[in-house]
Amino acid sequence: MSEKSTVGFIGLGIMGKPMARNLLRAGYPVIVLNRSRGPVDELVADGAQAGTTPQDVAAKSGVVITMLPDSPDVEAVVLGEHGVASGIASGSLYIDMSTIAPQTARRVAEAMTAKGVDALDAPVSGGEQGAINAALSIMIGGSDAAFERAKPIFDTLGKNIVHVGPSGAGQVTKACNQIVVGVTIEAVAEALALAENSGVDPAKVRAALLGGFAQSKILEVHGQRMIDRAFNPGFKAKLHRKDMNIAAEAGDALGLDLAAAKLVRSDFDELIARGDGERDHSALRTRYPLPEPATLSR
Repeated sequence: MSEKSTVGFIGLGIMGKPMARNLLRAGYPVIVLNRSRGPVDELVADGAQAGTTPQDVAAKSGVVITMLPDSPDVEAVVLGEHGVASGIASGSLYIDMSTIAPQTARRVAEAMTAKGVDALDAPVSGGEQGAINAALSIMIGGSDAAFERAKPIFDTLGKNIVHVGPSGAGQVTKACNQIVVGVTIEAVAEALALAENSGVDPAKVRAALLGGFAQSKILEVHGQRMIDRAFNPGFKAKLHRKDMNIAAEAGDALGLDLAAAKLVRSDFDELIARGDGERDHSALRTRYPLPEPATLSR
């Protein structure tokens, strides 16, 4: 791209803020909007422009990206009053990088297509650190032409970029990702709980497992979080609960009883009910007690 399009970026949470910052650093003119003002002010200090409404952001941008918590948020911001759809011009590009239900992604894409706008669903994986390091995995649904238009932006934000298929395919892929991640976090939590309550050093158990077939990024990163009891959110438990619900409901719609996804969804329900929904999803470890001191010393 000889001249980079203005990018409107709506949703500056744990993931969205560093993603928008990486676009700025790559030389894109960026217009930002968020429900709370703090992240907007931070990015304006870095060189972004502040938008006033989704309609305003869309009217001033050649590309609009949304990074929002859930399906109703995307529908409200895109299709609601003063939404993206009411401001975006024909020929523009819309990319939703939220994690939402596949049917919502398809519905939004249809509304954009009707306005002459290319649309992609492009959820991400990699957590806050992946967003900061521009090392996200990006899974994309939409047309080949829209993907090619968006590829330079994806290259700015991530490392593993896969065009999976038509509209909704990105969100189906993300649901698959969240099943694997959620169930693996639960498995690591159980394994480390068993080690600790057996009087065995969980750090040494983790080190041993990392050298064998049980090795995984979850064991490496979240296993260490569990050992350190460091549950400041890289990805909030309440959001992973939402994602497990998307996966479980997608399975139900196809006649698939995704039992493991439903089990982990109920585990997240327990965390949320006791007030831990804002903690990192690795806080699933806290569902299992720590051993008594006598057990540790034997």
